[in-house]
Amino acid sequence: MARHIYPCPLRWSDMDAFGHVNNVTFLRYLEEARVDFMWRLAPGNGSDAFTGGVVVARHEIDYLKPLVHRHRPVTVETWVTEIKAAYLTLRYEIKDEDALYVRAATRIVPYDLDQGRPRRVTPEEEKFLAEYLEPDPVKKGARKASTKPAGSAGSSGSDGSDGSADGAERPEGAVSV
Repeated sequence: MARHIYPCPLRWSDMDAFGHVNNVTFLRYLEEARVDFMWRLAPGNGSDAFTGGVVVARHEIDYLKPLVHRHRPVTVETWVTEIKAAYLTLRYEIKDEDALYVRAATRIVPYDLDQGRPRRVTPEEEKFLAEYLEPDPVKKGARKASTKPAGSAGSSGSDGSDGSADGAERPEGAVSV
């Protein structure tokens, strides 16, 4: 299981009024790593993988620790946790040798720019992505919703769900608001 390692420089303009890297800037760091992964590595052997386009369908970011400006770059590790017929999920960690600052995920949808619509993941793209495939640590540790009928002994919620307000599965420690 390989991870793509991207050394991401910090810029003075990345900081906000509170003296740490702004939350929106972390999205830019993820984008830089993703572009390096998908458009430098994937077609590196002359293939046309991902050259037709992709769109971001979803981002999830957990900000774990403030990051302040310094001259040495942070490391953005990128790997694949899910490959489906029409989308894939990338996970990231932004860190250095001392701290983990961000954990994030992005759902990517391959896109046909000429036709203006989503497309399927090609076999060539799937082969490339499979080299970076790791089990999703969030989903692996997530509780499953109960499959017992409502009102059965052992179900968490009265509707047989995991007890969250909307019945959705959440990683341990996550809450509904």
